Amino acid sequence: MTIDVGYRLPGASLLHMGADRPETVDLAARLAGRKVVIFGVPGAFTPTCDSAHVPSFIRVMDALRDKGVDEVICLSVNDAHVMRAWGESTGATAAGITMLADADGAFTRAIGMAFDAPPAGLYGRSRRYALMAEDGVVTIWHPEPERGCVVSSGEAMLAAL
Repeated sequence: MTIDVGYRLPGASLLHMGADRPETVDLAARLAGRKVVIFGVPGAFTPTCDSAHVPSFIRVMDALRDKGVDEVICLSVNDAHVMRAWGESTGATAAGITMLADADGAFTRAIGMAFDAPPAGLYGRSRRYALMAEDGVVTIWHPEPERGCVVSSGEAMLAAL
């Protein structure tokens, strides 16, 4: 089942690259009492994710903060090392976007967004989406219906606020 507005996000142990090793991030604790935008992507360094999705959130980071967003998280079914490198190479980390790895895809499956694209070599990945959670409850839900990055872009999230 896919999540929707009004659903409480499931608990998850995600990974963030610390100074010298991956560190566990308890998503439920991270969301408690906060307004957090999460956008999910099929994969770090993949064409649309790299050239459109992440840059769209970089462009609107200041405006999202002005609207009361406490944190923006980019989530991908990759490992923490890849997410750190991707955040550095795109400028996402410098812009203040938190790059988290759903390394085993458990969170992605729990919210109903897992998919496979064998011709592209993508297995157990995430469909593209963006959401706003307030105290862990989804208040805005933008799953991307087609390929590309329109509904789930940073600009679309900003307009929904």
